[in-house]
Amino acid sequence: MKLPYGISDFRALREEGYLYIDKTSYIEKLEKLSAKYLFFIRPRRFGKSLFLSTLSHYYDINQTNNFEKLFGDLYIGQNPTKLRNSYLILKLNFSGLNTDNEDRLENSFRLSLIDAIFDCLDRYKKYFDNGLEIKARIKDIEDIGAILSIFITAVKKLEQKVYLIIDEYDHFANDIIAMGESKFYKNIIRATGFVRDFYETVKIGTESVIDRIFITGISPIMLDDLTSGFNIASNLTMNPILNEMLGFTEDEVNRIISEFNMIDDKLSLVELKNNYNGYLFNHRGKKRVYNPDMVLYFFNQWQMTGFYPEDLIDENVKTDYGRLNRLVSNEENRWVLEEIILNEGIVADLVTKFSFDRMYDDEYFVSLLFYMGLLTIDRRERMRLFLKIPNYVVKTIFWEYIEKSLESRFEIRLSTNELRKSIENLAYDGQIKPYIDYISENVLKRLSNRDLQNFDEKYIKVILFSYLVDSKAYKPVSEREVEKGYIDIYLEKDLRMPDVEYEWIIELKYLKKSDRDKLDEVKAEGLKQLEDYARSKSFEDREKVKKALLIFVGKEEYYLIEG
Repeated sequence: MKLPYGISDFRALREEGYLYIDKTSYIEKLEKLSAKYLFFIRPRRFGKSLFLSTLSHYYDINQTNNFEKLFGDLYIGQNPTKLRNSYLILKLNFSGLNTDNEDRLENSFRLSLIDAIFDCLDRYKKYFDNGLEIKARIKDIEDIGAILSIFITAVKKLEQKVYLIIDEYDHFANDIIAMGESKFYKNIIRATGFVRDFYETVKIGTESVIDRIFITGISPIMLDDLTSGFNIASNLTMNPILNEMLGFTEDEVNRIISEFNMIDDKLSLVELKNNYNGYLFNHRGKKRVYNPDMVLYFFNQWQMTGFYPEDLIDENVKTDYGRLNRLVSNEENRWVLEEIILNEGIVADLVTKFSFDRMYDDEYFVSLLFYMGLLTIDRRERMRLFLKIPNYVVKTIFWEYIEKSLESRFEIRLSTNELRKSIENLAYDGQIKPYIDYISENVLKRLSNRDLQNFDEKYIKVILFSYLVDSKAYKPVSEREVEKGYIDIYLEKDLRMPDVEYEWIIELKYLKKSDRDKLDEVKAEGLKQLEDYARSKSFEDREKVKKALLIFVGKEEYYLIEG
């Protein structure tokens, strides 16, 4: 059996000996719903395309003879529904469209639709005896709605039904939004825009041949902006019974581990959970889920090398999350984002529908971060939800954002060589002062007076983490719980750098210059806390754990006492 990393073709997985985590019970659950036109979003690379491929093979009228081979040993093979193998499948994917300008986008959208219809005509040519004639009619038509109407009319004559599947429905819209092109976006979505025209035609098609629809993407923004142009879809994104439909539960991850016999180190299992788990899409959801792409990437790297992966996240995924920088286009959102990073979460209401015009309001912006997978539900807090950063990998994405943001705003240009030397002193020589000196001199002292309004232990901590994490020497842990309280900073060895000599327990304090007279009191308190933390059972079997009390007075003065 092979690991299916990067593979989203259901048939290839089943026929070529790849592992398949059985999610087919959700086909039955979806059919039992009263809704037929479904809208379901999840973060990027969360298994959406594979699930759509599973749906298309299950419902495809052409796959009747392959049903037993593809589904026989799966849940839905043992419990088939009455609609199996009963549809013509029209599958659209709107990723990779040209968004240089409106004309190029409309043309690439049109060509994508034509290609999908041509593919459908070819796959069902035994039904379409006039397939060549239909192709000839639509290949030169400019009007997108008209192209789809011709196809709908042709299917109507066959007395067949269509299952319409749309993957990455909002990909091009997200690109336009990230570029800040509001006029461009509004022109294609609203009034007489071609996207609205397309969905209006789909809506009309549901009156005759389009019997079921499944639409997926990463944001609800475009669907809401279509308003009455397409108001028939049921948004199932936060339906609690579908919480684990995509992503891997802990049991499913353990099955992969068992199947491939790759990990027998319990610490590695804890690491895996900390790195990739934590997603919950409804506070009533029964189980948290792992990001499946990240988990399979981890196992793929482990299987190929026999070692813990050098990078915890695929570079392609980091590129996807790079959109974060482009979304923070106003100062209000930047402050909201920094609040989230400092507190590792935020109390908010999740908005299920919002338009482009409201996207940069606080609650809408926070909801967008949730849909992107950068926040997830932690718990209900009175009438609202506390949304948290889901796992360590996403924390590193936020820390990278802080690093890039500071460098951009204050024109900080660090010497990579000097920074790395200071981290090596920390990790291999047990010397913390070179790193603190370097960050204090080259980063903290460069901050503006505006930033000092929010300057405190949390702010310093995030900056220290942001410049430390790329070295892979440590996995910084904030507020680690021990018997006598919570350690401000615990610098734990990263498994990717097993030769690191020293770990660190750091108590961090901050005083405003006006409170400088409290220095001795704060120092005594901090030293006592350090001693209590160091006696914790957590560190009984750990050698070379060093202690340090770090007290900042303002941004330019600090005191360091090592234990």
